[in-house]
Amino acid sequence: MIMGVVLFILFFPIMLVVGTLILIFNKRPILFLQQRTGQFNQKFTIIKFRTMEKCDDSKIHQYKWDGQVPEDFVFKTPDSLQVTKLGAILRKYSLDELPQIINVIKGDMSFVGPRPEILNITKFYNEVQKRRLLVKPGITGYAQVRGRSDINYGMKIKYDLYYVNHVSFFFDFKIICKTILQVLRGKGAY
Repeated sequence: MIMGVVLFILFFPIMLVVGTLILIFNKRPILFLQQRTGQFNQKFTIIKFRTMEKCDDSKIHQYKWDGQVPEDFVFKTPDSLQVTKLGAILRKYSLDELPQIINVIKGDMSFVGPRPEILNITKFYNEVQKRRLLVKPGITGYAQVRGRSDINYGMKIKYDLYYVNHVSFFFDFKIICKTILQVLRGKGAY
């Protein structure tokens, strides 16, 4: 929590600039709030900067599968949702994720862990996939540094479960370093 407060203070000027740019170019709301699945299948509200045109969140991400989440599933923002020009830049450099530091301070998330999943996906989890919920979700994770938005769900789960089974300070530090490099390159963002 202390590290979260320090990083919040450190990144606050950037968040203030980003919030102001969203307000000027895309109007309100500045933030995007969505229910996600956290540790032990607990729901929480994730906080991000809004990168898409305003929309009714209840009409998106409605998945219907027979059984579990397919291994070859690749999460993408639906074509019906338009990412704003500013939003594309924010996503490329992961600046839209900065408000999640508040989720870390609140205890809903960690800096490193499997990315928090959309409720309409976790309801289809099988027993193996549910194991990724044993740790707090993270702003970044092993799956993000191994392919981010370019890998299918089967690989994402594989990397997330590897993380769950190998959690350590050193592993987290390594993931954070790789994340910084990927963010600076703008690699794998959607």
